[in-house]
Amino acid sequence: MHDHPDHDNEMDDMTARVRALETILVEKGLVDPAAVDAIIDTYEHKVGPRNGAMVVARAWAEPEFAQALREDATAAIESMGFVGRQGEHMVAVFNTAEEHNLVVCTLCSCYPWPVLGLPPAWYKAPAYRSRAVREPRVVLSEFGISLPQGMSIRVWDSTAEVRYLVIPDRPAGTDGMSQNDLADLVTRDSMIGCGVARPPATSGTAA
Repeated sequence: MHDHPDHDNEMDDMTARVRALETILVEKGLVDPAAVDAIIDTYEHKVGPRNGAMVVARAWAEPEFAQALREDATAAIESMGFVGRQGEHMVAVFNTAEEHNLVVCTLCSCYPWPVLGLPPAWYKAPAYRSRAVREPRVVLSEFGISLPQGMSIRVWDSTAEVRYLVIPDRPAGTDGMSQNDLADLVTRDSMIGCGVARPPATSGTAA
């Protein structure tokens, strides 16, 4: 279960259609709901986010790769073998001490699947899609992110033409860590902008 605020419980038309189709297939014995849940969990929490985490870790460790991301994120990410549908036209945005980046898709749920897996339910919710633009600081506070009052927040609107990957700040105390260990500190939410990377002592697998 995701422990973030439930921004909206109402399903959109597409989600309702998918849910209805899944129900019919399960009732006919054509789909095992446990298998579907396992596949979704893998792509939402393991395969996808781990890819993005490796991109972030490399950007932290290799200035040349970070620059390549700034210049052409699509090509830089493809060079690591992370390609696929909804991974085209990628843009990497870097958090700094002065600016925090937040990603939203105001029209639907455009999302970079090759690096983040499946989008979480809250990302697709109408409330998040509207409030992230109107009151991003409040939304971030609901995710447990308290930013300094003087820090600016830049909201990026994903579309079918461009998708964004947030490169969070590298945590202190990580000098000398391998890229695999650095990737363990990167959360899915930090790559959307609704979270931050973990400090080394609390690394784990949660979103």
